[in-house]
Amino acid sequence: MGKGSENSPEEVNCRYVWLCQHESCTRQGSAQVLAAFEAYASETLKVETVGCQGQCNLAPTVRVLPDETWYCRVKPEDVAEIVESHLQGGETVQRLLHPRIHWQYQYYSE
Repeated sequence: MGKGSENSPEEVNCRYVWLCQHESCTRQGSAQVLAAFEAYASETLKVETVGCQGQCNLAPTVRVLPDETWYCRVKPEDVAEIVESHLQGGETVQRLLHPRIHWQYQYYSE
């Protein structure tokens, strides 16, 4: 089923991880991040590559759907923490959150 289409009943509980594979992200190691996420792919966790998401200065970027969580400057060693804390445990990895999209998690609140 393609992006933007209606979800079938079996896909409603599915999470998606979108990884940018555009030039800026690939230069920063997104292929290695993709490989790390693919080790966790399952019926309920779909890992997909996407083109530029417009966040090149914070590459590589990872977008988690359907909750619209954006992680930036993700390294392969961060993937297990994202999967265990966020995708399995429901807690975002605050140190990797995109600072402009998830501004409430930054130092501005201190």
